[in-house]
Amino acid sequence: MFEQTFKNIDDILHKDAGCGSELDYVEQTSWILFLKYLDDLEKDRATAAELTGKTYTPIIEKKFQWTVWAMPKSKDGKLNHHTALTGDDLSDFVNNKLFPYLKKFKTNAESADTIEYKIGEIFSELKNRLQSGYNLREVINLIDQLRFRTHAEKHEMSHLYEDKIKNMGNAGRNGGEYYTPRPLITTIVKVVNPKIGEKIYDGACGSAGFLCEAFAYLNQKGLSTKDTVTLQKKTFYGKEKKSLAYIIGIMNMILHGVEAPNIIHTNTLAENLADIQEKDRYDVVLANPPFGGKERAEVQQNFPIKTGETASLFLQHFIKILKAGGKAGVVIKNTFLSNTDNATVAIRKTLLESCNLHTVLDLPGGTFTGAGVKTVVLFFEKGKPTQKVWFYSLNLDRNLGKTNPLNENDLAEFVKLQKNFADSENSWTINVKDIDQTTFDLSVKNPNKKEETALRQPKAILKEMKALDKESAEILNTIKELI
Repeated sequence: MFEQTFKNIDDILHKDAGCGSELDYVEQTSWILFLKYLDDLEKDRATAAELTGKTYTPIIEKKFQWTVWAMPKSKDGKLNHHTALTGDDLSDFVNNKLFPYLKKFKTNAESADTIEYKIGEIFSELKNRLQSGYNLREVINLIDQLRFRTHAEKHEMSHLYEDKIKNMGNAGRNGGEYYTPRPLITTIVKVVNPKIGEKIYDGACGSAGFLCEAFAYLNQKGLSTKDTVTLQKKTFYGKEKKSLAYIIGIMNMILHGVEAPNIIHTNTLAENLADIQEKDRYDVVLANPPFGGKERAEVQQNFPIKTGETASLFLQHFIKILKAGGKAGVVIKNTFLSNTDNATVAIRKTLLESCNLHTVLDLPGGTFTGAGVKTVVLFFEKGKPTQKVWFYSLNLDRNLGKTNPLNENDLAEFVKLQKNFADSENSWTINVKDIDQTTFDLSVKNPNKKEETALRQPKAILKEMKALDKESAEILNTIKELI
């Protein structure tokens, strides 16, 4: 039912002059969905308070509640068409009253880790793009059918929202940068193996896929109340530069069960590395920083190793912001392992000397839909220099693409062998002391891969064809004689 509802909403948004692409569809669905989610959350809180004999004070004041402005209902439970706003009246209310009211929550909230603060942030960043109040009414009617009351409903909704984010990858305007394939994220989280009580960080969080997956990994049955509070408030931290990705990241985490995500709307690379203190550090870094970006000179001044390459700056940031003993899983372009420019060589040297780069996962082309680059995942721990690096090259018997994406089974052998850094046809270990000590080249060259048979020269092939022809003629003559 949920899936069909989402499709119907997209059809309405497609008709509206204010929504031009899948990116707009996700953005507009998000804020309306969020207000319906908030209404269900308030109902659950009110019920819980009633059961314990307490009085519940709603977050949203009466006239701005979903059941008042969006879906006033008659006694039969159906929309009351006499009191429900539509057309220009609805657009005016949303744009001139609802959004300004919700924006104020940011300044009035007690602290940044409350849902009130997140409401204020979301509505400070967004605007209603639906130009037709009649289209908006239709979307509201559809979203009202969605429920967020049970665990199963929230679970289904979070999966559908993930699918919408994935579709953004095909929508142009760099939509793909919001989405890292879920099987890859799951595998990275498994290998890094975070624990409850550790602070987990993604400084380029996009749609917060890594943080959502880490939450799912840690949020197991039987957790104590203390552990549940730790997961909700003191575990997941993200930063995101772009407004839309930031909103989607918050929304995605809320739908996955983190009530007030610690995601900040900021340019991570604008922070000076020299200003990072012990209190700012994290136990775990999980990230897929944007590759191919170019940063301005003033941003580069924040880093000891100056480079315009966004991903190389992020890697410096991640190394610096990890605590001693902290663990990381970071996706980066495979050229990082072999480029010979001064900056890349210096960053590789820093990584090998200050961290134990224990594992490199080499991914095939097509892992990231729409991105033509090949990537690797670097797994490292801060505090000890690297002595050995275990490589695993993912060789699949098919080409990856939109209709044939990466799945968890593809990565099962990697997860199994990585536990003991075992050698195989696809995995091997190198000693750091054996690599070039001037370039620190870590190119992926599998010594266990069977060499392809060298192509023969055309003359040799023709000679063999002649010999075969002669042999065939002789056999035919023998047969003729027998007849």
